Amino acid sequence: MKLLGNWIVRNLLLALLIIAVLLTAAMIGLNVGTRHNKEIVVPDLRGMTVWQAREAASAAGMRVEIVDSVYSRRHRGTVRSHNPAAGEMVKEGRRILLTVNAVTSKKVTVPNLVGYSVRQAAAELKTRGLVLGRLSYRPDMATNNVLSQLHGGRPVAAGSLVPAESVIDLVIGLNASDNETRIPDVTGETLQGASDILHEYYLNVRSVHFAPGLKTYEDSLSAVVYKQAPSATEYPVGLGTDVTLYLKAAAKPASEK
Repeated sequence: MKLLGNWIVRNLLLALLIIAVLLTAAMIGLNVGTRHNKEIVVPDLRGMTVWQAREAASAAGMRVEIVDSVYSRRHRGTVRSHNPAAGEMVKEGRRILLTVNAVTSKKVTVPNLVGYSVRQAAAELKTRGLVLGRLSYRPDMATNNVLSQLHGGRPVAAGSLVPAESVIDLVIGLNASDNETRIPDVTGETLQGASDILHEYYLNVRSVHFAPGLKTYEDSLSAVVYKQAPSATEYPVGLGTDVTLYLKAAAKPASEK
């Protein structure tokens, strides 16, 4: 009887030992399989070509997949954004989803803007995926009515197909009795916002200067005007006056510093 009891105890202890070993092995396998507590930082892939992004991600222990594309005239064929974003912590082997800027643009139809006001023409161009460019004034009975439209310095007919985000310049009428505006303050605005405001005042963007450090397309989109020349003034200036813009990186919110 005593021998039977000892046998049962030994077997129970052996069973408990085996269970403990199996649980320990399972935990080790789980930690290895999931790389528990081993996270790595997502690199910033924006502005890279897809090949460069794939190489950088691979070197960091990740893989990439293209899930969407957009089109812009600047930085064609590069990574526009990705998820997870740069700086996030992920497990090794994580898949990074890329949105890339397409190399080939889609075509859009040029509308007939002749007879429109500048504001109507600007709204119509934006709806079509086109960009309002330079306003050139010519003597006419009515001020700020469109006389003709240009693409690449040449007249472009309504119905013509051009790449999306093409710049359309306008020749505008100017009556000598209605030929003045003022220069607004556009500091703190993005390039697009500043351009829209200047066009509302019938002014032109002469040139744009980006401060060092704006490396990617996203950086340039979020950059803000810190200086303009001429400066804002309440004194009258001629319609079509040129304004030069200087942009730098937007200040980060306090929560991100």
